[in-house]
Amino acid sequence: MRLLSTTLLVGAASAAVPPMQQVMNGLYEHKEAVASEAEDILAKPLQKLQDHLKTLSNEAGEMWEEVSNLFPHMDHTPMLSLPKKHTRRPDSHWDQVVRGADLQKIWVEGADGEKHREVGGKLDAYDLRVKKVDPSALGIDPGVKQYSGYLDDNDNDKHLFYWFFESRNDPANDPVVLWLNGGPGCSSLTGLFVELGPSSINKKIETVYNEFAWNSNASVIFLDQPVNVGYSYSGSAVTDTVAAGKDVYALLSLFFKNFPEYAKQDFHIAGESYAGHYIPVFASEILSHKDRNINLKSVLIGNGLTDGLTQYEYYRPMACGDGGYPAVLDESACRSMDNALPRCQSMIESCYNSESAWICVPASIYCNNALMSPYQQTGQNVYDVRAKCEDPSNLCYPDMGYVSEYLNKKSVREALGAETDGYDSCNMDINRDFLFHGDWMKPYHRLVPGLLEQIPVLIYAGDADFICNWLGNKAWTEALEWPGQKEYASLELEDLLIEQQEHKGKKIGQIKSHGNFTFMRLYGGGHMVPMDQPESSLEFFNRWLGGEWF
Repeated sequence: MRLLSTTLLVGAASAAVPPMQQVMNGLYEHKEAVASEAEDILAKPLQKLQDHLKTLSNEAGEMWEEVSNLFPHMDHTPMLSLPKKHTRRPDSHWDQVVRGADLQKIWVEGADGEKHREVGGKLDAYDLRVKKVDPSALGIDPGVKQYSGYLDDNDNDKHLFYWFFESRNDPANDPVVLWLNGGPGCSSLTGLFVELGPSSINKKIETVYNEFAWNSNASVIFLDQPVNVGYSYSGSAVTDTVAAGKDVYALLSLFFKNFPEYAKQDFHIAGESYAGHYIPVFASEILSHKDRNINLKSVLIGNGLTDGLTQYEYYRPMACGDGGYPAVLDESACRSMDNALPRCQSMIESCYNSESAWICVPASIYCNNALMSPYQQTGQNVYDVRAKCEDPSNLCYPDMGYVSEYLNKKSVREALGAETDGYDSCNMDINRDFLFHGDWMKPYHRLVPGLLEQIPVLIYAGDADFICNWLGNKAWTEALEWPGQKEYASLELEDLLIEQQEHKGKKIGQIKSHGNFTFMRLYGGGHMVPMDQPESSLEFFNRWLGGEWF
């Protein structure tokens, strides 16, 4: 769902940048600071930034000056994300506590006779706390086994919340899927209740059964990451995708150690929006460990932001009537976006070449203001070109507010073992932190060819989304350099039809696939395909997990 500043948080890639906030290097060294100390830090707006700017290359300095001149309204006050209020529950509260240090002590003998750790990676500082959830207490999927809890990084005071649902069908044999929303900074519990989980929340703040839930034929883990998202919390911060990947690897390693009955199943990672950044990194982190207990078989990215250099070219076409829906912008605004594109692409290329935050941050600010803001200022929903933004305070969707109200109930937090004093669907401080550490424009798509050598990759996109539109997603998959590029790029899209007997033959989208790479366009879906097209969503999801296009 969303990204930058309008974050769909459900998924994630965002829209126009609000007044710019500067995150200074070293700000998080003050993680022990109380509020009064934080206020003292914030009282010195540009001092550190100005010191840094003196050391920049000519190119970086000119880019910062250009952005400042173009967008003089920007607020340069530095941002500090303060720790979330929480109360940690004692270990006796949990049904199981899995120690990473204990797992690191387990050595096994390989086929070559050499001994190695059963599970690779640095897991000593991590623990996993597990609580069996009583479905009857929440009225969500009665009869379906559920677990919730926290992954703790004890060295860095990080605590990630997760909620697991067994498959409704055959949990002993069905695959396991990790679902990630985007933002960056949005809770995956939003995806649970707004998109693909076993229940939704209505305006009466009641749970409603979802017959098209993705745990119909798969067990699903919903994870609040990075820290300080949803029910997760920390006294420190994660401000880039690579650091977040280390936590996800630890979570999965300890989870599958505690639940070996799920470890033997196929495992897949799925997500949307800013998960277009997350998933290539997380999957690469998993595959980098030769000795692992994670049976990763594929990844699925929905309406993702993955290759900004290619994708940003398609904001103008999508907003101006070339994406299959009527134009949202007038000719003048469309021309303005055309004029801004060359400079935007030049700045992104510089980011790709340097991967320096001082180059990548100005690129993000310039491109988002020039190519996203004109659309956002119309009041149209950035996640669906067919509709106005109905509820700006909840990413245009009132249902997001219902979910937050439900998850803020004390009884719900108690039933899940949540340790934070409250729940927010999206944390915009994290959104800004990632942006101002340069993560937004990093070329994470360069990891995808390495994934394709080992596992299948599905890129799917609802065709009514603006923020991570199908035109841009199709384009970057065709531009990606990998051994099968020529054959893949030359393929035409073919009709994607429902196979189930009741609606057999119904066109739900288009598809192209070669080798381990597949792209799908889903008709009538916005940024959150499972919300807009639940039947079509479950159809392609089940067939993908079944290996139809592998």
